[in-house]
Amino acid sequence: MSPSMTREAALRIALAARELPAVGAASLVTAIVGRLGLPLTELRLTAMTVDDLREILAGDHADENCVVGVSADALKRAVRCLWGEGVSGSDLPPLDGLAGDAAPGSIRVACASNHDELLDGHFGSCERFLIYQVSPSDIRLIAVRPTLEADAAEDRNLSRAALIGDCQLGYFQSIGGPAAAKVVRAGVHPVKVAQGGEARAVLGRLQQALQTPPPWLAKVMGVTAASLTPFRELLEHGEAS
Repeated sequence: MSPSMTREAALRIALAARELPAVGAASLVTAIVGRLGLPLTELRLTAMTVDDLREILAGDHADENCVVGVSADALKRAVRCLWGEGVSGSDLPPLDGLAGDAAPGSIRVACASNHDELLDGHFGSCERFLIYQVSPSDIRLIAVRPTLEADAAEDRNLSRAALIGDCQLGYFQSIGGPAAAKVVRAGVHPVKVAQGGEARAVLGRLQQALQTPPPWLAKVMGVTAASLTPFRELLEHGEAS
């Protein structure tokens, strides 16, 4: 993630945006950056007040009695989210990290998520991507990448695809055709899992497949599919004779 926003600050702003659905996460980020400057950190967010938030939402029309289309209670809840009340550590799963070098035969997988370690998000609207290193013997959560900054880009889908460009697979509850094309161009193979679920449980099925990958997965991994090995051996034997 870009150093212009810390991981925790991105979470707080995402949760505040839930309280202000008419505003949108990208617009809220832009407004807060205009008020506080960069980088956005937890410490800077604690300086926000209800009046500050009301004024930046009102823009040039701000005055003591301005109406911004958001209730006072919603503004208060949003500010509490920005302060981190009841937020810190509650919705960001702890990272496992890499155990030294990536395990042989492992691949990196991005999962679209909105809560905890759930695969419960659509590519174009999820709040973050959970990044896992998956090997036949292990599943490790190595990064959590909020999508707020990507959504402030001119091409949101292209920016989101770049955010997971170091992964071989992307798991999403849903992804549209144009967005999927951008994900593929970024070198990521998109996989729809409409039912979603616990990310580690979904990846557990992938983990089993890594031991004898089908052709499509072998291509992603850059190895020869076990199911094709007998035919490859037969071909090589024929060429030698």
